[in-house]
Parts: sequence; structure tokens; C-alpha cells
Amino acid sequence: MLRTDQINIRDPFVLVHQGVYYLYGTRGETCWGPADGFDVYAGRDLASWEGPAVCFQNDGSFWADRNYWAPEVHPWRGAFYMFASFKSETRRRGTAILRASSPLGPFVPWSEGAVTPADWECLDGTFYVSPEGRPYMVFCHEWVQAGDGEILALPLAEDLKSAAGEPFLLFRASDAPWSREIRHSSGRTGYVTDGPFLWRRDDGALLCLWSGFSEKGYAQGLAISDNRNIDGHFTQLKPLFLEDGGHGMIFRALDGRLYLALHSPNTHLLERPRFTPVQLDP
Repeated sequence: MLRTDQINIRDPFVLVHQGVYYLYGTRGETCWGPADGFDVYAGRDLASWEGPAVCFQNDGSFWADRNYWAPEVHPWRGAFYMFASFKSETRRRGTAILRASSPLGPFVPWSEGAVTPADWECLDGTFYVSPEGRPYMVFCHEWVQAGDGEILALPLAEDLKSAAGEPFLLFRASDAPWSREIRHSSGRTGYVTDGPFLWRRDDGALLCLWSGFSEKGYAQGLAISDNRNIDGHFTQLKPLFLEDGGHGMIFRALDGRLYLALHSPNTHLLERPRFTPVQLDP
């Protein structure tokens, strides 16, 4: 068994299924270079975990060989779908969809390559289903290409194999008063968007968690839709976590409480999952 503070992952994602917590994330050691898979940890108390168990492994036939980022696992129509970002020397970074019959995997490629636009640098796709039952991927158009990082929504086919329309903009990083420019190693400056995640509050309001950089470092932002749906106008709210932590998501624990999961600190090989009880009041 491992304690939470012994697990080096970025971008933690928790799936609660049949009384078990399943924890996924970006492997800390291979985050920034060559990579070949994802792991899953299983537990019942958010403090100790079995694993890691490999839930996706590139057998040599997969299209991407680096930057395996931000795996999320969502149930949909009797199966489990992993949304994760990948890159290769010949293909731009994008989010692909994998499928399994169990949260433990093994996940196998489901979409034909990345579902995000092939000529964009994209990352951190997440799953959203509208009140009418229509599936979407919400993702980031990366700041290294867009300059001012964007968060967009993309309609998906019912089987989640491909896009079913064109992406549309939800908001840009600079829309948040707390967002600050950073400088890339190439010398370029811009505003970052990372890790969108949608959560419907008990009163029906639709919230979008996302991350960028504040004056104090990596931060966890929050926005709200004015029409309770993905096609509304999103207003930026007070950040949830302003200093050295982000790429968060919300989940309801087995005791009914809501938790924010994010990684902190935002330092290579020191990243750890962090679970904080939250209240998302009107």
C-alpha cells in the first residue's frame, strides 16, 4: 500500500465507482519527455492506495511516444472512456479517447488519433454531457500556439470516437483578473490555460475549473456559466487555490462530501495529489 504523499503524479483525477476510489494522473518521472503509459491506484479512504497498476500501455503501435498527460476516466453507456493528451514528433499535441470495460483497464485506443483539431496544439480534454444528453469534449488550445490560452468545447459523436462539429470558445486565460503572463523557454510570453473540468452545482449552476498562473505561481481558477450550460457566457470567479497548485477536479466522496483534487507543489518530481474538502455555495 502507498500513502497519498508517496505518489508522484501531476493532474490527479479521481473516479468514484462501486465504493472504490480510482486515482489516475500524469506520471511525474516521464511527464516532460518520452512516455509509454498510464497507471491507476485504487483505494477506499483517500489516504492509502493499492498500485500502481498499469491501465494503458503503448505496445509500440500507438501513434504517440511522448507527453502522456492528464488521463481522466468517465463512464458512458456501459464502458469507461479515458480522455488523455499525447504528442509525437510528427503530430501536434492533442487529446485522444481510449476505452475499457473496467476502471482498472486495460484501456485501448478508441478514437482515430486525437479528437482535437489536428493543426492545433491542444491538451487536457475532459468530458461533459449537456442536460439534453449530448456529449462534448472541453479542452485547451495551448498558449504556446494561441498566445492567450483558450478553453473550448467540441461536440462529440454518440460513440465518442470522433468530433461531431466544430469547437467553440468558452473563454480565454486573460479573462481572469488574476491571470498573469509567463515566459516559455523559447522566449515567447503568453497566458496559460490548463486542466478544464466541468461540475454541476446542487442548484444547477455549471462551473468550469481550470488552471493558469497568478502572481504567486500555478493556480486553480473557477468560472460559471450564465445559462447553466456549455454554450453560456462564462464569468470568472475567485480562484480556489492561488499558489503553487492546480489542474484540479471535483468529486463526491463516499461520505457525500465534495473534494477538490489537484497537484501541489507544481515542481518536477515533487508533485503530489492533494484532496481538500470544498463547499461550492451560490
